[in-house]
Amino acid sequence: MMNSEMKNYAALIRENLSANYKGMFREPGGALAYPFLTPGSSQYADVLWDWDSWLTNVALRQILRESGTDEERAQAQKYERGCIQNYLNGIKLSGWVPISIPRTPRNPPDDIYAQNMHKPCLAQHAAFLVQQDGGDAGWVRENEGLYGLQKFVNNYRNHHRHACGLYFWQDDSAVGVDNDPCVFDRLPRSCGSIYLNCLMHRELEALVYLCRQLDLGEVAAQYQKDAANLRVAILEHCWDERDGFFYSVDFNFVDPTLRPRRHGGQRRDWPCLIMRMGVWSGFLALWSGIATKEQAERVVTEHYRDAKTFNAPAGVRTLSRMEKMYNLRASGGPSSWLGPVWGVSNYLTFRGLVRYGFDADAQELAEKTIRLFGRDIERFGAMHEYYQPENGEPILNRGFQNWNYLVLNMIAWLEGKSPVVEF
Repeated sequence: MMNSEMKNYAALIRENLSANYKGMFREPGGALAYPFLTPGSSQYADVLWDWDSWLTNVALRQILRESGTDEERAQAQKYERGCIQNYLNGIKLSGWVPISIPRTPRNPPDDIYAQNMHKPCLAQHAAFLVQQDGGDAGWVRENEGLYGLQKFVNNYRNHHRHACGLYFWQDDSAVGVDNDPCVFDRLPRSCGSIYLNCLMHRELEALVYLCRQLDLGEVAAQYQKDAANLRVAILEHCWDERDGFFYSVDFNFVDPTLRPRRHGGQRRDWPCLIMRMGVWSGFLALWSGIATKEQAERVVTEHYRDAKTFNAPAGVRTLSRMEKMYNLRASGGPSSWLGPVWGVSNYLTFRGLVRYGFDADAQELAEKTIRLFGRDIERFGAMHEYYQPENGEPILNRGFQNWNYLVLNMIAWLEGKSPVVEF
C-alpha cells in the first residue's frame, strides 16, 4: 500500500513525465537514418546513446501502457525500433558498433579492437521490443538485422573475452559507470568488470530468445551454451565468499612467456584477482539472475542493507562510503559514479531485489526513489542526473530524463500492478 506522501509524489511524477516524454523523440538525419530516442536533456540533446536508449525505452513503454493511445503507441514504435536499426545500419563484418551516434558522420577508430564499443544491451533492446509486441520478431530479421546482432555479439566473444571466460573492457572510455575505480585510468584490457559481464550474460540470453522466435533453435543452443559458460565463470571468479559480494576482477599480469625462466618452480595458476572495491555493480548479479539464492541473501543482508556502505536515504550509493575514492563533487566527462545516487542504479538494484523475492527491501528502495524524484520535480520542475545520497539534493544537469523515467515502473510495482520490465 502507498501512503499519502507516495501517492502525491507518484501523481506529480506521472503528470510531469507523461507531459514531457515526447521531448526524447528525434527525427532521422545525417548519420542517423532512422528516428530514435535521446536521453532528453541539453547535454545529450541530439545523439543516440547505447544503454541510455534501451532503458529509456523500458520507461517509455510504461508511459504508453498507462496513458498512451493506440495512435501514440504506433507513433512511438518507429523511434523505438529506430534505435536498434541505426546501430545495425551498415554494420561491417567485424561486428563493431559505436557507443553513440551523432548526426555528423564519423569514422570508426583506426583499431576497432583497442576501444570499447556499444555495451552489450543491443540484443536486449531488440528482445524487449519483440517481447512487448507479442513475440513478433520479423522486423529484426529484416535487412540482416539478426545477422548484425550475431556479428556484434561474436565481436565481443572473439575480441573482448579473457581465457578464463570473463569479458573485459578494452579501455576506460565510455564504460557507462564512467569512473568506476576498477576501470578508470587502468591499463587496457585489465578489468573484467562485473557490470560488463552481467550485461553480457543477459545479452546472450536475449539473442537466444530472438533466435528461437525466428525458428533458429540450433543457433540459439550455441548462444545458450555461451550464456551458461559465462555464468559459471562469473560465479567462479567474481563471487567472493569471504565478503559475500560480487566484484570486478583484475587481469593485469605479466605474460609468463616473456620471461620463461622466472618463477619456473611454480607458475601462477590463477587467471585473475578479485578487486575488492565496493561498487554498486555487484548488485547486478541479482538483476541478471546469476547469483544463487544463498549468494543473493548475503549480498542483500551484508551489503545492500548496510548504511555504512551502500544504503542511503536517497537510495543506493554508487560507490561504498567506506572506499577511499568516495567523492560527491560534480563532474561531467566523466560523470561521477564515485558515490552519488543515480536513478538507473536505484532501478536496476530494485529489479534484482524483486527478482529474488526481497519485496520489503524493494518497496523501501522504490519509495526512496519516488521521494527523490518527486521532491526534485516539486522544487525545480524537473529531474537531475545524480544526487547526494544523504539528503537527495541534486548535484548536476537539471532536465535529465533518460532512465530516471524508470521511476514510473517502480511506482506501478508499488501499486500492485504488473509493470513493464526489461527483457
